[in-house]
Amino acid sequence: MKVLSVISMVCLVMLGGAWAAGQTVRGNPKEGYAVYEKNCLRCHGSTLDGKGPDSQDLIVRPANLQSPITRSKSDWELLVAISNGVLFSPMHSFRGKLTDQQMLDVLSYIRTVSPSDIVS
Repeated sequence: MKVLSVISMVCLVMLGGAWAAGQTVRGNPKEGYAVYEKNCLRCHGSTLDGKGPDSQDLIVRPANLQSPITRSKSDWELLVAISNGVLFSPMHSFRGKLTDQQMLDVLSYIRTVSPSDIVS
């Protein structure tokens, strides 16, 4: 029984470590700010609250990137939204408009300003 418990703990640590490593953003937040300012600020706002100057004209409001719901999303989920857009919302795809590195940079900026609630 004790051996099974030790094996379970080792597996848990290994899986948790792999998941935490997968949450590491490899972008440059300074470069990401420039990308955000040019492409995202008009809708998501200067404080990432979804209240940018263009947001009042939209039927579906932009995501509040400071909200617990958005902050709890994985980096992968946010990258998919940036790359592919969000169905039935004004969030359009940035694939082909931004490079992969620019998308990582803007994600890094978002995580710097509004970190995830996940504690590693």
